[in-house]
Amino acid sequence: MHRNIILFDLDGTLTDSGPGIMKAGQYALRAFGIERDWRELSFFVGPPLSETFARFVSAENVDAAVAKFREYYQQDGWLDNAPYPGIPALLAHLKSEGKRLFVATSKLDTMAERILEHFGLAPYFDAICGAPEGDREAGKKVNVVKAALKAAGCDDLSRAVMVGDREHDVIGAHMAGLDVIGVLYGYGSREELTAAGADQIAETPEALETLILSTN
Repeated sequence: MHRNIILFDLDGTLTDSGPGIMKAGQYALRAFGIERDWRELSFFVGPPLSETFARFVSAENVDAAVAKFREYYQQDGWLDNAPYPGIPALLAHLKSEGKRLFVATSKLDTMAERILEHFGLAPYFDAICGAPEGDREAGKKVNVVKAALKAAGCDDLSRAVMVGDREHDVIGAHMAGLDVIGVLYGYGSREELTAAGADQIAETPEALETLILSTN
């Protein structure tokens, strides 16, 4: 199997964005009279925001909750973030080996681009595919994965693989026809990733590199 198209999730896979996301979730919930310790809100990391807020507010208030989240996140939360140790070296090595790298995230595309540019990671990627503003359907994981595959011009799915840390990454990529490598250094557990059907699991960025390059 020759995989040369690698799709990466962003939050919990490339960068440890959890604290900023969880604090933004706390800020948004507080606007609706819901008090939660931000440290208890790790389930905000990964899934589309509309799906997460639907657990707490009525359907007619979901968009308003997402707007409150972004009010905090776009001002302060996005900087409460850092690349995982080993990720810059991993991306550099994969590029040097001729791999084509893409981001497939349910985060707003403009915010994903800002974060990757801020940390100097954007140049490693051929395309950064995220959720367009105001298009909830396009931001679903299966659809951002399909957008990345289209950007790659990929007509043979055996040449591509998705890398992510949560069940939504696994489920969305499988719906698009891709195998998935789940990573354990992010916010998902081995149990979550295994139950979702991850095809392979890597505990560290170094182990992830080995899995990707072993399929040359």
